[in-house]
Amino acid sequence: MTARHREAAGLLIRYADTWAPANETVLLLNPWPESLFAWEAIWPRLAETVRLVAIDLPGFGQSEGRAELLSPSAMAVFLLELVDEWGLEHPHIVGPNLATSAVLFAAAADRDCFPSAVVGSGAASVPLELGASLEEIVALPDLRALRAVDGSEHTADALEGIERYALPESVREDYLTSYAGECFVESAAYVRRYPSELPVLAERLGEIRTPVQIIAGRDDLLVPPSNAEFLHARLPQSKLDVLEAGHYLWEDAPEDFLELTECWVDAHNTRRSIWSRRPSLRPTGLTA
Repeated sequence: MTARHREAAGLLIRYADTWAPANETVLLLNPWPESLFAWEAIWPRLAETVRLVAIDLPGFGQSEGRAELLSPSAMAVFLLELVDEWGLEHPHIVGPNLATSAVLFAAAADRDCFPSAVVGSGAASVPLELGASLEEIVALPDLRALRAVDGSEHTADALEGIERYALPESVREDYLTSYAGECFVESAAYVRRYPSELPVLAERLGEIRTPVQIIAGRDDLLVPPSNAEFLHARLPQSKLDVLEAGHYLWEDAPEDFLELTECWVDAHNTRRSIWSRRPSLRPTGLTA
């Protein structure tokens, strides 16, 4: 994976792109507190059949941020704009972890944008059901306690949850650097919007027509699999797979994650002409 920067919605976004000629494009979104290099374990295999584009979301990894984008609904607007600006032409989208809610908000706003989606390991339940460490970040009255510790230390603590994958040192360093200083605390603003935004998303799940593959870890201590079950019960077209792993499925269970993703993309290979796309960058029903 070779990372570069490119503008989207007026921000410099770090991305990697295979630029491979292929019928299908898959857009991969970074987990938190990781970066686009979270996909390194499955990148070569997945790239054999599709064009891959991975990004660091604004305010995460090493992409430029903007405070008003640090919420699921606002990030959804950004995703739809990026797809349009970069001419990705109906990409399949893979957005586990905190990207789960942004992907679903985007799919609810524009039913035609994504032929399929892969989500999971992300908060969705109403009322909230989170592991203790994530619940504490969401519930803190202010962030002074978090600011007292360098963001790289918060990140290192979170990465202890990767149980089976030997994280390459260069990737680990990228994660630590990406959230050093106050970057981790600033990015935490996104998850602190869960109490106000997830109830809104829950009301819109029934509108989503995008087929959604949900992947959860049975032993996830950050986001219990009950969140995946909540989505599966409410999404009109979804499939749920619970793996024998923890939170970081894309790294701890890469073969299973890859197989489920490949099968889902292949099953929903419905590439359409660019001329069928909706002209609006900001579909009705979703505002930043």
